[in-house]
Amino acid sequence: MVINKYLAELLGTFVLVFLGSMTILGVGGATGAAEIVAIAFGFGLALLAGIWAVGHVSGGHFNPAVTLAMLLDGRTSFGDAIGYWIAQFAGAGVASLVVMAASSQATVAGTVTGYQTLSTGILMEIVLTAVFVWVILSVTQRGANHAPAAIALTLVGVHIAGIPFSGTSVNPARSFGPAVVSGELEQLWVYIVFPLVGGAVAWALHKLFPSES
Repeated sequence: MVINKYLAELLGTFVLVFLGSMTILGVGGATGAAEIVAIAFGFGLALLAGIWAVGHVSGGHFNPAVTLAMLLDGRTSFGDAIGYWIAQFAGAGVASLVVMAASSQATVAGTVTGYQTLSTGILMEIVLTAVFVWVILSVTQRGANHAPAAIALTLVGVHIAGIPFSGTSVNPARSFGPAVVSGELEQLWVYIVFPLVGGAVAWALHKLFPSES
């Protein structure tokens, strides 16, 4: 059923944002080396769980930037892309609502992505998203058996690299849910726009260095 693809994207994004957010809260929102690594693995393992659970149904995007890259690469139709985007933002919103139900709106605010400076936030989100999505485009085109692990570990890597500078979103839905539920909207536009730019850059790099199918 077509609807199952959209439900899979909603649930997969829910798993990613919920488990990732709870990891941030679990380490107390601290930004020491150990906490950064814990948060990075929290998001990476959450993505792996989502891929294992429902990736076979929808392709396991769970990220509007990934869906944009797949659309540009001709692997997703425009109609499906719209459905995926709606499902991804909805899944992230529901995840943050569940976090709030278990704690408070102020607690959800602790899971919102934030940058050091605007220029740093823009640069890091473009570059980190480009790296992440480029890996996804490459390993999924090759049909590699290790694709889920490669994708999850790349997400771990970009989180370790980017958390101190941009909070590491690389996913508009991941930033949308906590920001909207907490009411912390001032910086949200950066995390909507520039991961999408990074997704488009990733597609351009993938076309420049094509993978063998």
